[in-house]
Amino acid sequence: MTDFDVERARRDTPGTARVAHLNNAGSALPPAAVTDAVIDHLRLEAETGGYEAAYAVRGRLGEVYESIARLVGARTDEIAVVENATRAWDMAFYSLPFGPGDRILTARAEYASNAIAYLQTARRTGAVVEVVDNDPSGQLSVEDLRARVARGGVKLISMTHVPTQGGLVNPAEEVGAVAREEGIPFLLDACQSVGQLPVDVERIGCDMLSATGRKFLRGPRGTGFLYVRRSLLEKLEPPFLDLHAAEWTSPTSYEIRADARRFENWETSVAGKLGLGVAAEYALSWGLDAIAERVRDLGARLRELLREADGVTVHDQGSRLCGIVSFTVNGVPGPEVQDRLRAAGVHVSVSGARSSMFDLPSRGLQEVVRASPHYYNTEDELERLIEALPRPSADARVSAVQPAAPDS
Repeated sequence: MTDFDVERARRDTPGTARVAHLNNAGSALPPAAVTDAVIDHLRLEAETGGYEAAYAVRGRLGEVYESIARLVGARTDEIAVVENATRAWDMAFYSLPFGPGDRILTARAEYASNAIAYLQTARRTGAVVEVVDNDPSGQLSVEDLRARVARGGVKLISMTHVPTQGGLVNPAEEVGAVAREEGIPFLLDACQSVGQLPVDVERIGCDMLSATGRKFLRGPRGTGFLYVRRSLLEKLEPPFLDLHAAEWTSPTSYEIRADARRFENWETSVAGKLGLGVAAEYALSWGLDAIAERVRDLGARLRELLREADGVTVHDQGSRLCGIVSFTVNGVPGPEVQDRLRAAGVHVSVSGARSSMFDLPSRGLQEVVRASPHYYNTEDELERLIEALPRPSADARVSAVQPAAPDS
């Protein structure tokens, strides 16, 4: 394991005293500084009123955008703070114009919410959705992507960086290079990568990026953000506007604001936004390279332990793996594994085929158990997971999983 001040991280995270939280790909334990920022502002609202409280912290609200911009290597005016990653992604995607025959290229590991949006748009406009093949390692094939782009008519490349159902890290920089060469907009869903991996929009070359607060960034639930490259920003009109996103300039006209906040709306959780800013600063204080190395090492160690366990199969694929670990226990349904672990104070989640229809069914999987350690977890907690696993069943049949919760 890397040299990392785990004790400090755990002191900063009260929840580690109660549970072995290995569900950071779902919603991480926040550091106390994030929780304090949210609660302090809610108290201020209760004492002075919501509008007055927002006015009092207006300078700090501006700093939130600066923190997020530094987190992903963007300009402050390229950042919008919204309610969640799905809203961020939707605001970007539904701003793009599509027509009959326009091609949308995506990856096999794409998330359900994104795929549903593609299909809805294809139904409405006559656009075509194409899934790029995987390479032998299980990640998106850049060779197949280039071949599909060469046929012409591609209006968008859209990909999930790290899927919800496993440890794969798709080759975002290589995809970005193809998009730049061909002048095709590139939308990256970084919901599972921001806060876990270094993410730099310039190095990746994406034109739009969506992310959440609640996962590896360790921010509050109900927060997310969108990055839109300045050169594309002025060409996009959000799918809906309000008095924050635009100015009503006359009884019959309006003018959309010039920066990325055109993708926001006026009403927002000020407490949540402040907490998101604190989470971004907290991650930056550790260093994203150090975080990534620690999380990667914990993920690798957990895979090693799981492969040694009787009747357990690890299902992660790709040439580069992150901290998300997917596995099954022979003959034991995923929800039963989750319940047994929860009873032992170990938190994991289940990803089902209905959240990854391009991927899991093609691998003969209806569901996988997902464990996702963060830098505040310990090797002892990984071993607790192994010790609490149910015994494999001689009956290898596994019941169908229930639909996964949105943004799981």
